[in-house]
Amino acid sequence: MTHFHAAVWIDHHEAHIVSFNPDESVTETLRAHSLKHSRHSAGKSRGWRAVEDTTYYEDVAAKLGAFGEILIVGPANAKFELFKHLQAKHAALADKVVGIETIDHPSDAQLTAFARNYFHNKDRMLPQID
Repeated sequence: MTHFHAAVWIDHHEAHIVSFNPDESVTETLRAHSLKHSRHSAGKSRGWRAVEDTTYYEDVAAKLGAFGEILIVGPANAKFELFKHLQAKHAALADKVVGIETIDHPSDAQLTAFARNYFHNKDRMLPQID
């Protein structure tokens, strides 16, 4: 069976992609190629920031290409970095993104339930054709 909806939970270490239809769901996990961090300073404070792994984002984009609507979720900045990458490199795919939400570290079952609920509520907001 084909799946129209997909959600990707992403951080700088891994991505969980869940695709589904009313009868079934499939989950796939991708791992980042590089876990390098760079030192940056903002004023007097110093910290570490994950370096953008474009190969990782390309792998995620390749897996998302077959879906009609995509929800991007995650706990921090990687979700926005993925979306910016899609806008810059895969504009047609970026157009399929219907939302970006912040959620912590769900299990795959929780991610599937969250995505199903999100798309159900989104679809209820569409105009109804008589």
